Amino acid sequence: MKKTILSFTIIFALCGWTSVFAQDNQTIFKNKGIYRSGGYAALSNKFTKIDGRFANMPELYGGWFINQRFLIGVSGAATTNFIRVPELEQNFPARKMTYMYGQFGLMTEYVIASTRKVHFTANLLTGAGFTLQYDRREVDDWDWDDWDDRHDDDDAKCFFVMEPGVQVEFNLLKWMRFSPGVSYRKAFNAKGNGLTDSDLSNISYNVTFKFGRF
Repeated sequence: MKKTILSFTIIFALCGWTSVFAQDNQTIFKNKGIYRSGGYAALSNKFTKIDGRFANMPELYGGWFINQRFLIGVSGAATTNFIRVPELEQNFPARKMTYMYGQFGLMTEYVIASTRKVHFTANLLTGAGFTLQYDRREVDDWDWDDWDDRHDDDDAKCFFVMEPGVQVEFNLLKWMRFSPGVSYRKAFNAKGNGLTDSDLSNISYNVTFKFGRF
């Protein structure tokens, strides 16, 4: 009888120890893993200043949207309007010399309460910026044989850029959102083409439409 009781005691003890070792470690921060995966693309237009002059800058970004909270992807944007280059800063003489500024890199975006009709987002671009100069003639004046005389890729200057921003987001449809916002672009070690960090760093106001699976 004593042997039987001892055997049962050992068996229960082993079962108890097995149960304890089978449990996961307790942690302060919980990681639930990926329970929902989606993605979206954003068409945006930014209104900012380059060298103290108005600049219109369309932007396209998008990527993988994780757990209805976090986007990781890529972004690209460039100016489209005439930004006059002062005579003393022109790389070569031209009738309508203009600056072009562009940027591209990693885009991350955090969405707060994504399922609500109106909510907020915070995003951050980290990557490369570039500037160049070219002769912005009227369309009727274009002479493709003369392109090399008015545009030189060797004059393009690259540097590091960061742009944090915030948006107010409106869920228009299940697959479409409207997100006006504001951001601040900061350039680092920009040299050449007559533009400095302070000439390129400025506030941007943007209007954005997003399409995808949120």
